[in-house]
Amino acid sequence: MATRWGICSAGKISHDFTVALKTLPAEDHQVVAVAARKLEDAQKFANKHSIPRAYGGYQELAADPDIDVVYIGVIHPYHLKTCLLFTNAKKHVLCEKPLAMNTKEVKEMLDSAKRNDVFLMEAVWTRFFPASVEIRRLLARGELGEVKMVRSEFCVPLMDVPRAVEKELGGGALLDIGIYCLQFTCMVFNGEKPESIQATGVCFETGVDEAVVVTLKFSRNRMAVFTCSAGVELPNDAVIAGTKGIIKVPPHMWCPTSLVVNGKETQFPVPEPSLPLNFVNSTGMRYEAEEVRQCLLKGLKESAVMSHADSLLLAELEDEIRRQVGVVYSQDCQ
Repeated sequence: MATRWGICSAGKISHDFTVALKTLPAEDHQVVAVAARKLEDAQKFANKHSIPRAYGGYQELAADPDIDVVYIGVIHPYHLKTCLLFTNAKKHVLCEKPLAMNTKEVKEMLDSAKRNDVFLMEAVWTRFFPASVEIRRLLARGELGEVKMVRSEFCVPLMDVPRAVEKELGGGALLDIGIYCLQFTCMVFNGEKPESIQATGVCFETGVDEAVVVTLKFSRNRMAVFTCSAGVELPNDAVIAGTKGIIKVPPHMWCPTSLVVNGKETQFPVPEPSLPLNFVNSTGMRYEAEEVRQCLLKGLKESAVMSHADSLLLAELEDEIRRQVGVVYSQDCQ
């Protein structure tokens, strides 16, 4: 039986996610409804993607008995409220990253999912790409020896994108794009908490971070460093260096379609989209969607690949980095 999806928000990321679902077998994944704040937006989205039902409000989506799981594509200041709406309605949830604005909100969401006995996962799509699966396999087999250094970067000019620079929209490079570098580091070090974090950055006049450079020190003198910027473009690659070898993740490190392991390159192409996409390699969202299906089929309430503990660690590290850089959101004061 197909996993029946509801799409919450008719924005750009929801469009790409819906296109990605179309690359999976129709007998496994079906989008049965979409909801937006305005009914006309939902109807337009439904027409474009051949979705049977359109709702002009998220409450109606939460009340739809035919939906197994909801994909939440709203901007992150609204993740908490929206996620709680669906978990309290006993719906499984795949929520876009960052899961929430801070650790306190993340805990509230995880508590609600547990209380309502529903599945919840932060949509860190990178972790489910075949290239990422291969990285974890190589590391588990000790192919690199002991990993000593991890470096990554995600820097793209976003100054003309309001949600990237406005504080009330959850702007800032770290939560928008730096999270990909941070989750990459956490994945490589298998969810271990760093011994120390040093972060420095510069902020827009709006009070959110334009650029941040972070150094993390782990046990046994292992290090990681990452750079994120909403002001300039960098190559946006990643490197994992160990005592026996090196893995290079070519651009774009957040949606990798190739790996270079000790000089040998392997391709991991994503499927072609049926409609134009807003973001690069977006059909790669199919892998996280399939992970959700597999977890639901097994009766699991979280994914081992992007677990609740992983989301909690990410939020705690993000909070500390923001504290050092001096970025405070209204949600931090509540």
